[in-house]
Amino acid sequence: MKPVYITGVAAAMPNAPIANSEIETVLGMAGDKPSRARRLILRSNGIRNRHYAVDPVSGLPTHTNAALTAEAVRKLQTEQFSVEDIGCLACGTSFPDQILPNHAVMVHGELAQPECEVVATSGVCLSGMSAMKYAWLGVASGEHMHAVATGSELVSPLLRASFFDQELDTKIAALSSRPELAFEKDFLRWMLSDGAGAVLLEPEPAKGSLSLRVDWIVIRSYAGELDACMYSGAEKNEDGSLTSWKTMPPDQWLSKSVFAIKQDVKQLNENIIHYTVEKPMAELKEEKGLKAEDIDYFPPHYSSEFFREKLSAGLDKVDFHIPQERWMSNLTTKGNTGAASIYIMLDELVDSGKLKTGEKVLCYVPESGRFSTSFMLLTVCDERG
Repeated sequence: MKPVYITGVAAAMPNAPIANSEIETVLGMAGDKPSRARRLILRSNGIRNRHYAVDPVSGLPTHTNAALTAEAVRKLQTEQFSVEDIGCLACGTSFPDQILPNHAVMVHGELAQPECEVVATSGVCLSGMSAMKYAWLGVASGEHMHAVATGSELVSPLLRASFFDQELDTKIAALSSRPELAFEKDFLRWMLSDGAGAVLLEPEPAKGSLSLRVDWIVIRSYAGELDACMYSGAEKNEDGSLTSWKTMPPDQWLSKSVFAIKQDVKQLNENIIHYTVEKPMAELKEEKGLKAEDIDYFPPHYSSEFFREKLSAGLDKVDFHIPQERWMSNLTTKGNTGAASIYIMLDELVDSGKLKTGEKVLCYVPESGRFSTSFMLLTVCDERG
């Protein structure tokens, strides 16, 4: 395969940052009561600011997912590159604006660019990395000279209190003993936020600036061993199976908040580090000859500061210790942006001016949908590659 370089990185964040004290002002209070879980969850996840594509005054959406993603793509434009040059556009997101058409063609439409290959990757956090891998392979194969990959999330409409009102109205009796929403639903209202990022991949490094050579991207799913953990558009049954929204009477879509994002927190805590860190890293050390001492920067995606020390312990368990001074995270300032997170972190890392030729960047993105993980190794290069 041909070498492939990330020659441009960009991020787009909607509206001004929202502090913890402002969340229920913007999203509303489910059942007109403050969440009992909010303070506990925010204290644990460490997030101080995040962005929502919601007008804080009117409560109305200010962006679509496709429009926010297109904004990130446009930021890649330079004197040497225009969106009209894109030969492949790969877009990943957890929640597109509609079921059909797919997210990527909607982004393509927003850009109003000439015809090109367009592909959408679905999933949760890994959808952004899946898009990255598709675009990388398109350039590595020689089929495309300019490929753009994106990761984006626009979940705020699903987090608004009004989205849960119908369910609350049908559970008044049960809520008398527990007035907040079921924890697995309320939990994610304080964890998720909006954002988009994009990268430009080309077969030659950028002129006059540093590039990131993509050495490899590894993606692994462990769905054959575990049930779904994070889901939407379904109800989880006692045997671990999911009942699809398509088989339910439409009145249950609202009464059970079927389209709300839900997470089995117990299952998450018990499995996320083993299946997304320990198990794959042990394989990568042998398969790729990966050594911790070679890693200069480690931008890991995690949903909460609660998992930071657990992630560190997981790496140590498989003898892959990366000192935390080499870690790079913007969770506290940008929130958990899911599929967009690795793009937004790379944008900040590149803009920091810290990178030097020859340094290695190991990116890690796990997904708790049904437990998958990805690692990407990048090498900082000058214009000589």
